[in-house]
Amino acid sequence: MGYTQQTDPETTSKAIGREASVSPKHCREVCKMLKGMKVEQARKYLQGVVELKTPVPYSRYKKYLSPKPKVGPARYPVKAAKAILEVVESARSNAEYKGLDADNMKVKWASAHRGRITPGHMPRAFGRSTPWNEQTTNIEIILEEVERSS
Repeated sequence: MGYTQQTDPETTSKAIGREASVSPKHCREVCKMLKGMKVEQARKYLQGVVELKTPVPYSRYKKYLSPKPKVGPARYPVKAAKAILEVVESARSNAEYKGLDADNMKVKWASAHRGRITPGHMPRAFGRSTPWNEQTTNIEIILEEVERSS
């Protein structure tokens, strides 16, 4: 499995997190908010989510969500934000390694896809069991260098 987008290696940096033990639904909503942000802004945003200060507005799976002030139906997906922050940090360090200006980059592409499902079960009464599978998520981040306006 590779990347879903073709990019110019001279101006972009990529990172992928495979099979993170996080909900794909939460990761999808967080990735949606990151697109177009500068790297430092994205890092601050994710840190705010982890510290329960910045809510993430949900566009799907929001039927029973309570509204947050000035945001609407939203949540604080802490585990997803931590996993995505790791991938953003990895993409940023990849940019530094390639010799790109890591401070002058923006999130060109952020996506989350379902990963492999780890089968499991939960014991029930009378010797029975119920499937209790663990979902994993593949997180993909592509950073692009922003042209400086002089």
